[in-house]
Amino acid sequence: MLRVGIDIGGTKIAGGVVDDAGRIVDKVRVDTPTDTSELARAVIDMAVHFIGAHDVTAVGVAAAGFIDKDRATVIHAPNIAWRNEPLKATLEAGIPLPVTIENDANAAGWAEFRFGAGRDVDNMLMLTMGTGVGGAVVLDGALYRGGHGIAAELGHVRFTRDGRLCGCGQNGCLEQYASGRALQREANEIADAEPHGIGAELVKLRSEKGTIKGPAISRLVLAGDPGAVEALRRVATALGEACGGFQAVLDPELFVIGGGVAQLGDDLLAPVRLAYETSLPGYGERPTASFAIAELGNDAGLIGVADLAATGE
Repeated sequence: MLRVGIDIGGTKIAGGVVDDAGRIVDKVRVDTPTDTSELARAVIDMAVHFIGAHDVTAVGVAAAGFIDKDRATVIHAPNIAWRNEPLKATLEAGIPLPVTIENDANAAGWAEFRFGAGRDVDNMLMLTMGTGVGGAVVLDGALYRGGHGIAAELGHVRFTRDGRLCGCGQNGCLEQYASGRALQREANEIADAEPHGIGAELVKLRSEKGTIKGPAISRLVLAGDPGAVEALRRVATALGEACGGFQAVLDPELFVIGGGVAQLGDDLLAPVRLAYETSLPGYGERPTASFAIAELGNDAGLIGVADLAATGE
């Protein structure tokens, strides 16, 4: 059985045809239109293209934002001008198959649970460390959406009281301390604060490039540069401490870490685990979770939403 999965990003729309094993058998990417009506038309055109080329049974569409409990309306989207947008109805008016819509982090988390790093557990949390921090929760084998459909916004748990201003309008959210953007901020602050200490290599980059970007920080981490390693330790510590709290509430068997920062693998996970252990209530006298890096990369969203579309889950 084949389904279409379409993942709407801020700059790209990625679509694919996915089989029962989570394999992509056809894939297309297009730029994301800035006009919302053109965006809907681009999604419809992509779905119709796949329907014409393959024997597919359903269409799933993933998008960043708050999706209502009925998975019919985008209540709010951070990067697209959707407010109470009846997206399911709009798309089904042009797509001759049932359409399922889902939050993009939920879709990616579901893909990892079904086909990736979480395929051997029943209870899993996924956190994606990109520009912000996305989250997905799977409990007893089911994607948890909450009473209004918008659960698992793990990046917007308040991490520090009266902390940094977040794009959501609150202060001190986790994503301000444990994201790819936070890693860049920490690296640049180390460069400015310690020009002759551990930040020497970062200072060099800062003088050459202005702002030190994520790929450069990653290269320095892998090379063992002390300034870059310290920046990563700060971000990883924030994430690990938050995971200790999530463990106390949800008790997952596994945390899956995705997003661009996750490409650092064990260099990231080692300080995450340490901070998790030191912040976990009852550590040493209770079962603990494992940590793993996400396996499906940028395709996770379209794979997950295609699988969710199979049953309309």
